[in-house]
Amino acid sequence: MVAQLVRPARRERLGYEEFLYVCQQARKKLGLLKPKKEQKLSKLLHEADLKRFFRVISDCGDVQHEIMLKLLFYTAVRVSELVRIRVGDVDLDNYQIFIDQGKGGKDRYILFPASFRLVLKSHLGANPKNTFLFETRRYGPFTARRVQQIVQGYRQKAGIQAPVHPHLFRHQMLTYLTSRGLSDAQIQLISGHESKKSLEVYQHLSLEDVQDAYQDAVQSLDV
Repeated sequence: MVAQLVRPARRERLGYEEFLYVCQQARKKLGLLKPKKEQKLSKLLHEADLKRFFRVISDCGDVQHEIMLKLLFYTAVRVSELVRIRVGDVDLDNYQIFIDQGKGGKDRYILFPASFRLVLKSHLGANPKNTFLFETRRYGPFTARRVQQIVQGYRQKAGIQAPVHPHLFRHQMLTYLTSRGLSDAQIQLISGHESKKSLEVYQHLSLEDVQDAYQDAVQSLDV
């Protein structure tokens, strides 16, 4: 079929955009559907590798890296959202962090473990001039790319062969919470995902409804 389109296109000297339009019309006329890209789930780390990864970070002694990457894991936040968190977005009393203009331009709150409150409080106290929760030595926010590089560096130091990237920790935590019995609607609220199937249930939940289930689940984490 492609050859049948290419020959007349060459004869008529169609440009790329014109040829693309002809292909689209032909596909529509014949009722052909564009194949959907197969979405592959990230391969999760084994528990031993996950523990070794965070142990290596602790041993390296960069406290900010340890806090930043543990928060990335505990909250299942996207790395692009993590680097934009400002000091004023952190609510220590309610174990919540405000995400301003997250994916899709939507605001939301994320939860962090109650046991992590003192860690965040100490970090904020040690960096009183910060505008962003995590800042580089140049007193500006990290980039998502820089966080990816940091993760890769620790993966190599830990001797982990499996791929490790910031988004993996999001999948890791959401999978863990699912295994601990949290419902799809609760996971939605924590992750910021949207699903039409459970939208009706999701709309009737608030973060307070999920707080206890989340805190119970993360109590048993050992990283």
